[in-house]
Amino acid sequence: MSNRILPAEWYPQDGILLTWPHADSDWAPWLSQIDKLYCQIVKTISLYEKVLLVCFDDQHQTHIAKLLKESDVALSKILFKIISSNDSWARDHGPITVIEDHQPTLLDFAFTGWGGKYRSERDNLISQRLFTQNTFNRIDIEAQPLILEGGSIDCDGQGTLLTTEDCLLNPNRNTDLTKSDYENYFRQHFGVQRVLWLSQGELVGDDTDSHIDMLARFCDSKTIAYTACDDKKDIHFEPLSFMEKELQSFRTLTNQPYKLVALPIPAPIHNDQGERLPASYANFLIINGAVLVPVYGDKNDQIAVERLAECFPDRKIIPINCRSLIEQFGSLHCISMQLPAGTLKR
Repeated sequence: MSNRILPAEWYPQDGILLTWPHADSDWAPWLSQIDKLYCQIVKTISLYEKVLLVCFDDQHQTHIAKLLKESDVALSKILFKIISSNDSWARDHGPITVIEDHQPTLLDFAFTGWGGKYRSERDNLISQRLFTQNTFNRIDIEAQPLILEGGSIDCDGQGTLLTTEDCLLNPNRNTDLTKSDYENYFRQHFGVQRVLWLSQGELVGDDTDSHIDMLARFCDSKTIAYTACDDKKDIHFEPLSFMEKELQSFRTLTNQPYKLVALPIPAPIHNDQGERLPASYANFLIINGAVLVPVYGDKNDQIAVERLAECFPDRKIIPINCRSLIEQFGSLHCISMQLPAGTLKR
């Protein structure tokens, strides 16, 4: 077995990678709102750790730096890199970091815009271009032929990986790969001992084919927070109820049931075209000393914040209103990728 580990998100971090939205993307109609939100997110993260910001071009970087200065962000905590991008979903186009003998290694997986749904040729190059721009510490980057998005997996740092069948077994990702193939791959490259597969669970509007980070997340090695629905009239009731039963059947490495923390699904939120948007409190981001929780101006916001506070008693819980972010069918965790300690060049 590999002596690598795929660290949990609560492993100490050097920083968070964000790819700032720009006019040459689907964000164009919402840029004013999104710029304000990104300023808030960057300012919050920078109080705890560095932020690695991918900017589209020189003009974009100048624009962002001006916005951050106006928001009283300490630019000494920001590392700017100019790399053209298609979109902003750093969770899926950023590198996935493994630790081996206390040394991080970056894994650069293929990114195809969630099975070819969107253009991704620029995003697929971001990790390699960050590496060639001398962004990282003296560590290796390994190009992986496998199509794999960071939002499709969650790990407890102790050998258990959580994922969904709908995403990984979808033929639009890696044609013909079986569960066994994935498990062998994860054992070799991530050092995981086992994979917990969810066969049910989906959110309307989520075009990632059911990424796990919208559905169920490790809070520690014994606790999973998950999206729940108790409204029998809601389209999510049946799939999320089935997912809940699957989670109840899972066991820890010591053969104990997990502590399951239900996060209520927000009331339906629709865009101007009448499409329901995928709002999820499970899309939280863990950083050094804090947890950033997406909220949506919903009556369930406070319930989700309180329940996650119980899961992370040693971290500050910080709500971030992500209503504008879900206009593009993702949320807070989707736009960010943690960079574990030892990753960034100092």
